[in-house]
Amino acid sequence: MELTTDIIKQLREKTGVSVMQCKKALEEANGDLAQAEVILRKRSADAAGKKADRSIGAGAVGAYTHEGSIGAMVLLSSETDFVAKNPEFVALARELAMQVAATDPKYSSMDDIAADEKAAALAVFEKEVEGKPADMKEKILDGKLKSYFQDKVLLSQPYIKDEAKTVQDLLNEASQKFGERVIVSGFSRLSAR
Repeated sequence: MELTTDIIKQLREKTGVSVMQCKKALEEANGDLAQAEVILRKRSADAAGKKADRSIGAGAVGAYTHEGSIGAMVLLSSETDFVAKNPEFVALARELAMQVAATDPKYSSMDDIAADEKAAALAVFEKEVEGKPADMKEKILDGKLKSYFQDKVLLSQPYIKDEAKTVQDLLNEASQKFGERVIVSGFSRLSAR
C-alpha cells in the first residue's frame, strides 16, 4: 500500500511523533492508522524504559485552577532546559495539573503507597479469593490491588481527555517525542470545598 503524506500528517498530528517514526509505523501497519497508533504507543513505552536511568535536571511547573475553588500544581521534569522550556512541554505540565485538579490522586506511583495501606487492602482481598487455586491467588490479588489503587495513583489513572491512555502513557509519549526522560516529580492539589 502506498502511504500518502495526508495519512502520515494525520498520524503525526494525532501523536506528535516525528514524521519518520509515523511513516515507519504506518508501513509496519500496512497503512492502518489505528494499528500504527498502537505501534507508536508501544515504541514510546520501550523508549521511555531505555531512558529510565537518565538523570533529571530541569522542569516546568504547570498550574490549573477550576472556578477559583480547586487548584493544582504539577512539577514536570526533564533532562535539559531545552526540553523544559518547550511550549509543548509546558502545556503538558498544565494538562497534568488539570488531571490532578479533576481526579485528586494521593500518590504519584504504586511504589509511593505505604506498605501498611497495601497490607490493609490485601487483607480484605484475601478473604475474597479464599478457595481459589494457589497459583491464581497471587495474580487475582495483584489485579485487585492495582484496580483498587488505580484512581488514587496519578500515573495509573486514565487521562481525563482520552481514557484510552493513562497518565503514564502520556509521559511515555512525551519521552519519545522530546527524546528525553520525562517524569512527574511532584504535585499538589488544594480545594476550598
